[in-house]
Amino acid sequence: MVQLDFQSFILRARVLNLYRQALKIAQRAPVHVRGELKQTIRQEMEKNRDCNDKQKIRYLISEGLERVKGLDEMLDMQGH
Repeated sequence: MVQLDFQSFILRARVLNLYRQALKIAQRAPVHVRGELKQTIRQEMEKNRDCNDKQKIRYLISEGLERVKGLDEMLDMQGH
């Protein structure tokens, strides 16, 4: 296993938290789109899995949080 410095450890925790949060919100989506939505979330995470640029990771976390917030609000408006 690779040793992480403290900053990398914190970033990794934030990424995992974002992923869990996104999947939890996706669970509220209508059944007919839920699987595709979860697959899209996973693909987005996998796409940047090997990124080691801490500044880019922070940007991606910020962007991801905005997208999750938008999904949450959209599901709320639809009554899910």
